Amino acid sequence: MSFSEEQIDKHSQVLANKVFLTDRLPHFELLLKEVKSLANTEPPGSTVVSLERGLLYGGYSLVGPYFHQQNFISVDSSPESADERGAYNKDKVLDKDFLQVPISTRAPIENTGLDSEIADLVLVPNLVHHIANQEALFSEMARITKANGKVFVFEPTLRELHQIPDDYLRYTPYGMHEIMRKVGLEPIDTKLDGGPFSAIGYCWLQALEYLPEKQRQETAAWFYNEHWPKLKQWDTEFTENLVRKHTKFPVGFSILAKKS
Repeated sequence: MSFSEEQIDKHSQVLANKVFLTDRLPHFELLLKEVKSLANTEPPGSTVVSLERGLLYGGYSLVGPYFHQQNFISVDSSPESADERGAYNKDKVLDKDFLQVPISTRAPIENTGLDSEIADLVLVPNLVHHIANQEALFSEMARITKANGKVFVFEPTLRELHQIPDDYLRYTPYGMHEIMRKVGLEPIDTKLDGGPFSAIGYCWLQALEYLPEKQRQETAAWFYNEHWPKLKQWDTEFTENLVRKHTKFPVGFSILAKKS
């Protein structure tokens, strides 16, 4: 598996424009940016394990192409109940520029079959809230990571209930810090993304889907042409709560942790 820089760039564009819709869900830009950065800094030949939900995308890893210089292993952690929904996001990756890296194996998080301390880097992109057994998930992250290895997690703080019934919780980054420390993972870098205005935009995106089609099209045209640009501008212009201290309104966050 080897890809050119041009191929990787085109793959990123597919993820941004068709999979994560970053023009409307800008917090996913953080996920793409951090994954690309990790791929560029992780030494060639190191072992990278990604815990994800490839079933949704026709059995392909979304992040695998970035790690074509590393020994990349992906585990599809989709529960059995996801089989009924199947690959309903497959159309999003049916693009000539999407790089097809098949998932390595499918296994429950309680028994991935991976050796202990196999990974220099473990990726958990947008998965945590879909796992019922949180104790098993974080224990597995720590178990498969080498001493001094790293774990990267991206999670939303604001989401609708989705992929029902496999949607279980929302962490704050500080709550996840505590869970990580209990299993021997020390957070070393945390990034927050989004703000109250992009949160409003996210809620509008979901609300539009509840409207009848004709009304949805009319309202969406107003929202994205007139209102959404202003909200995005305000999110970059007004970044601090001027009434209450110790308050933030991120839409998503990432944590990079190191195994002690």
